[in-house]
Amino acid sequence: MIKHVLLIDIVGLEPRHLESGDLLPNISKIATGGEYSKMQPVFPAVTCTVQASVLSGKYPNEHGIVSNGLYDRKIHNVSFWEQANSLVQTERVWDLIKKKSPFNKTAILFGQQTMFSNADIVVTPRPLHMADETIMWCYSKPVGYYEELKSRLGEFNLASYWGPLASQESSKWIVNAAVDTLKNQRPYFMFTYIPHVDYSAQKFGKNSNEVRDDLRRADELVGRIVQQVTDLGVKDETLFFIFSEYSFNDVTDSVPLNQKLRDANLLAVRNIYNKEYLDLEFSTAFAMVDHQVAHIYTRKGFEDRTKKAIEDFDGVERVLTQDEKKKMKIDHNRRSGDLIAISQKDKWFSYQWWYDTEKAPKFAKTVDIHRKPGYDPLELFFDYRTKSIAQDTSLIKGSHGLVPDDYEDEGHALYISSRPTGMMENISKYGQDITSADLGRYIINLLMG
Repeated sequence: MIKHVLLIDIVGLEPRHLESGDLLPNISKIATGGEYSKMQPVFPAVTCTVQASVLSGKYPNEHGIVSNGLYDRKIHNVSFWEQANSLVQTERVWDLIKKKSPFNKTAILFGQQTMFSNADIVVTPRPLHMADETIMWCYSKPVGYYEELKSRLGEFNLASYWGPLASQESSKWIVNAAVDTLKNQRPYFMFTYIPHVDYSAQKFGKNSNEVRDDLRRADELVGRIVQQVTDLGVKDETLFFIFSEYSFNDVTDSVPLNQKLRDANLLAVRNIYNKEYLDLEFSTAFAMVDHQVAHIYTRKGFEDRTKKAIEDFDGVERVLTQDEKKKMKIDHNRRSGDLIAISQKDKWFSYQWWYDTEKAPKFAKTVDIHRKPGYDPLELFFDYRTKSIAQDTSLIKGSHGLVPDDYEDEGHALYISSRPTGMMENISKYGQDITSADLGRYIINLLMG
């Protein structure tokens, strides 16, 4: 009888890693004792979108998380990494569990869009930005839960979670919190995030020694969780699911999509104190970029002109229109871009619109994930010469966001279960992919009985 379900999200884990000798002994033991398969991420293959699908069993056109960022057309505002639970426009695992079994405890450790959710236990970074300092703090539920963890584990260092100092230390703290939660709270369902492979893959490339070292460390952390479950005497009653959000692609350079839209007289800027800021009010088109995918928002009637311009840009593989968006289940009527650009496999989209670095907004050279109207992997690099975030886009060696076209293609994520499930039938019978949303539906159906 299953009394505990543990869902572990390990960024960058691929099927080939299980076949790589003794690289992942703990994870491989779980896989061989149950089952594993390549898994196709939902599109786009980025963190917030995939997590929303795995935790709801729905696609982006239903849950509304179309990327790591959102554009509000009414107030002309782009915001990345917003954490309110209400942004996800459908019920998730913990909501459904509460409906059926209100006393079954749920825990979400460092999941996206989980603030103010219906889960019993929530921990997620929420630094407090003051005029003269940033207070390292995590939102938690129940109130004071982070402070309890902090007293036993020490403070969570936000610098280890993102920025030039990002490292395995973030994953270590999260897993320590998971072990503590298992020991003291015994949740029925728990989600845990292990993010650190993300950093080395972007900085050094997917086949680098640094990525292999970080995969080994991720495996050790999984071993800690398994050991805690064993020590508690509930291993036979626990079902483990391990998944990765996406696999990486090695990249050689970026495509400055907004700069190219500006060249085509489609994007407008305003000069404020000799710095150039994006003018969303008067731009005919602009790109909200996210790794290898970009949502393009246009003025009504300018879709065709914008599409023709983007298709001519070097580094752009294709541009999705409405029918193609519908096919890929990214056609959310309010949030998706009017067009969606996809980069070539060895390129990624940078958000820059300025030509002269002296005219770049001040936030460009800082770690500022909320004010930048696009994802900026350069925040992983510090330029000691300028004492600021690096501006050389050739530093980035790995990116993601694309999904494989069919079952035989590379680029799949990974799904693992500690016990056999019915999900494998389509794989063996029809050669079809399990998707992130399929995994979510299976977990929900299992928990709902």
